Amino acid sequence: MALVVAQEVPTSSSMAVSHGPAGVGEARHRMRDQLRTGGVSEAVIDDAVLILSELLSNACKHGRPLGDALAGDGDVRCAWRVDTGGRLTVEVTDGGGPTRPAPATPSVTAHGGRGLNIITALADDWGVRDDTRGEVTVWVVVQDDVDDPDAGHRRDDFATRVTAPTVAAVPRLEFADAFDDLD
Repeated sequence: MALVVAQEVPTSSSMAVSHGPAGVGEARHRMRDQLRTGGVSEAVIDDAVLILSELLSNACKHGRPLGDALAGDGDVRCAWRVDTGGRLTVEVTDGGGPTRPAPATPSVTAHGGRGLNIITALADDWGVRDDTRGEVTVWVVVQDDVDDPDAGHRRDDFATRVTAPTVAAVPRLEFADAFDDLD
């Protein structure tokens, strides 16, 4: 006879992360450890950690730090929780910015602009919440049921939900044009 002891995921975890790339690794590590300790599947953890990284990167790139701090000096806040129904939610809050978070349509050669498209592909749901102080929170439901054995597996429509611009949308660049300056 085997005795199985289930550990519970902390109902919530919240931390301040420096407004810049330095705190992202610490937040990822803490999230991974806590979710692992709580028995969340590795596939769901991998998705959640990637989503947290994208949200924190966007907050630092497009949002201001919380409070009255100058960019690079303050913090943003990240949080995650598993509710009693088994739903894992990740949130990142910053001091707001000049634009609303929205998926972009980057060119094929663009170096960025795919973060919210990645989140859309991995998440069950996501959205943006504003408060009266100007803070902006982007929330993501990573998985509706973290105890589901199929949780974290790509859904059948994964490829259709991630769209890229067609080649025709790329500015008129002919292959031979790349070699014009070599003569």
